[in-house]
Amino acid sequence: QVQLVESGGGSVQAGDSLRLSCAPTVRNVESAWFRQRPGEGRQLVAGITWGGYVTRLAESVEGRFTISRDNAKNTLYLQMNNLKPEDTAVYYCALRIGTTYDTWGQGTQVTVSS
Repeated sequence: QVQLVESGGGSVQAGDSLRLSCAPTVRNVESAWFRQRPGEGRQLVAGITWGGYVTRLAESVEGRFTISRDNAKNTLYLQMNNLKPEDTAVYYCALRIGTTYDTWGQGTQVTVSS
């Protein structure tokens, strides 16, 4: 059983940047970042294949967020720039080991104040 650990969350001002990290990733497995805002369901933010192909990027974060991975370090990243208050959420990384995203981290809180 893979134990994913996210890090890099925090409280920032609007316009600031954060970089989230998640480890360990798994060879040949697609990875993704999700987020859950207060009172809402979990939303897919961005996905990336083992080879680095970005499979999904939510329209609300296009031009501001970048998903990437370092396979040598088994680490997944989410670079978040120009953060907005509506980006406030718990961010989760996930692996698609089966046919769905079935392995999750515990989440890291991102709070953006205006």
